[in-house]
Amino acid sequence: MLTSIALILLLGLLLGSLFTKARLPGLLGMILTGIVLSPHALNLIDSSILNISADLRQIALIIILTRAGLSLNISDLKQAGRPAVLMCFVPACAEIIGTLILAPVLLDVTILEAAIIGSVIAAVSPAVIVPRMIELMEKGYGRKHSIPQIILAGASVDDVFVIVLFTSFTALADTGVLSAGSFLKIPVSILMGIVTGAVVGALLVIFFKKFHMRDSVKILILLSLSFLSLELQNRLEEIIPISGLLAVMSLGITIKQKYCTLAVRLSNKYNKLWVAAEIFLFVLVGATVDLKYAAAAGIKTALFILGALFFRMLGVALSLTKTKLTRKEKVFCMLAYTPKATVQAAIGAIPLTMGLSCGQTVLTAAVLSILITAPFGAICIDAMYQKLLSRT
Repeated sequence: MLTSIALILLLGLLLGSLFTKARLPGLLGMILTGIVLSPHALNLIDSSILNISADLRQIALIIILTRAGLSLNISDLKQAGRPAVLMCFVPACAEIIGTLILAPVLLDVTILEAAIIGSVIAAVSPAVIVPRMIELMEKGYGRKHSIPQIILAGASVDDVFVIVLFTSFTALADTGVLSAGSFLKIPVSILMGIVTGAVVGALLVIFFKKFHMRDSVKILILLSLSFLSLELQNRLEEIIPISGLLAVMSLGITIKQKYCTLAVRLSNKYNKLWVAAEIFLFVLVGATVDLKYAAAAGIKTALFILGALFFRMLGVALSLTKTKLTRKEKVFCMLAYTPKATVQAAIGAIPLTMGLSCGQTVLTAAVLSILITAPFGAICIDAMYQKLLSRT
């Protein structure tokens, strides 16, 4: 295990820095590291790490979403208003609709199978988007119309919405029964996640003001409560749905609102944690990618991914109609809302393990969506934000 960790960190750092020097997103080098070290290539990652890969990726997501919450001003979100809400579900719905139109033609699947594929590829990657939006907020780009905040809010809720749809569609394919109650889980899960995080955050602020301790200890407490939020989500899944990741972000936002000076200090600590967490996250995402599926996909699957992405961008444009955003700002939002990685890596293989006839097609589409959209979205954000966004 220790050898694998050393290889992940050293090669991830090396290839990440090489890609950065080549003016490409460092995450591409990290994903490439995972592909090379994966069981599908050199097989240099210990099985004990692969067995807990999903948990390690969730830890990295917790770190970056907490950091986002500690950096996010709720007044900016209120100023964003309607577009921030629409970005949570309209682009994903548009991409799923595009999948329902394109997949039966290009991939020779049924409408239900197309819906499952759409619910897998429609979720954007907070791991790709969130750190970049935080960087834009710190640099002052897009501040006038709260563009990073709009994208941050959308990317955080988008995943909850899409995963609930995925669960519903796979249950229908497996049992033939579609429960209307499953769709009610979407608003309940979002609301309960926000409320849970806000309550825990408010109590933490009182606790931290009353008892003096080092910021490093506060980070440990925050991380522990964040892990418990995800466990709460798993334990109460059948009783009342709660989005653990939204609770984590809401917790950070609450601390930012009620104890701003502490939020700034904690955010700096999380920045340091993210250095290592980012490497593990993207290397382990890369380790889930089997290139033989991508190679066997053919031109039709690639065209399908691009076509679905076009529908997603139309959904973003629709969400931003009748707003004060300039044309350039709308184009930036359309490009910035395209990267896929973490959700696809997490759920792409589930239909195959369930024994669904579309399982192999779903997994292939998930792999190809990571390989196409993660580089495309990351490169577009890094290369275009200075040209498309104004700086305040």
